[in-house]
Amino acid sequence: MVQQIIAIKLINSNGLELQVSNFGATIISLMVPDKNKELINVVIGLESAEDYIKPIYLEKGLYLGSSVGRYAGRISRGCFKINDEVYPIHHENGVHLHGGKIGLDKKYWEVVSLNEGRNPQVTLSCFSEHLEEGYPGNLKTFVTYQLSEDNEVKITYKAKSDAETHVNLTNHSYFNLDGKGTILDHKLLINSPYYLEVNEQLIPSGELINSLNTRFDRNKMSLLGRRDFKGFDDTFVFGDERLKALLMSPKKGIQMEVYTNQPAGVVYTPVKLPDLTYKNGVSYSKFSAICFETQNFPDAPNNKIFPTSILKPGEEYINETTFQFSVI
Repeated sequence: MVQQIIAIKLINSNGLELQVSNFGATIISLMVPDKNKELINVVIGLESAEDYIKPIYLEKGLYLGSSVGRYAGRISRGCFKINDEVYPIHHENGVHLHGGKIGLDKKYWEVVSLNEGRNPQVTLSCFSEHLEEGYPGNLKTFVTYQLSEDNEVKITYKAKSDAETHVNLTNHSYFNLDGKGTILDHKLLINSPYYLEVNEQLIPSGELINSLNTRFDRNKMSLLGRRDFKGFDDTFVFGDERLKALLMSPKKGIQMEVYTNQPAGVVYTPVKLPDLTYKNGVSYSKFSAICFETQNFPDAPNNKIFPTSILKPGEEYINETTFQFSVI
């Protein structure tokens, strides 16, 4: 079956513009008006939709804007157990990452529906067969991207399986509200009282550590690149507040609020991006972006004290995350 790249563009009445590809149900670009009413691409993407299937990009393992699954984040031991049956999964040195060798980010999704009117939205679907990448159950996944008139980007993942399985989906967009350079001068807030302790392989130990007065304490708005910032690839456990995170660019005046029904977010700030052909020939410097991977806890399949990631037949998995943009 010949697979074809399809790029879909959604635009709301305020000029907010989202471009999505069917390969990996990937966000390619997101144009947001700044304080001078100039459109800024606030997510890091490649020059064309076709660039995402090229080996020079895929071998980097960046997941730029991708829909990640069946299980976002890390799973330890190279396997998990459901009802006393062990399921081996793809791993490197015992670590399974972002759904395996060919996860949902590397599959062609089907465009199910497209509405380009008010509050435009597109829905894509993907099928993962029983034991694909080691996961039990035939899994049908849907993602809907919607733009509201309040300049919200709403991302909704839904999934159903015909057998008990583990599911944990997320979008892996890299945000830079200046559209280039670094994010070290952005301001950041994360409503998170705890973070997950991890080992050298970034596998959680099962301990939730109080973030108060640590470098993970981002409960008050502060400079992202403050003195104790060393970069993040860490799981922040969200508090009860409706607002989960906030990112702001003093330079462009763009503010992004993050809302989700998920219990945690993996916050990732790569030190340096590889040399690739990025959208509009833009260049990025040290600490050029931040990811808010809203999801369940990493390694929940092998950690009984974490929120369960089991999806049973007849149930529906739902991950709802909203990125709301405003100008200050």
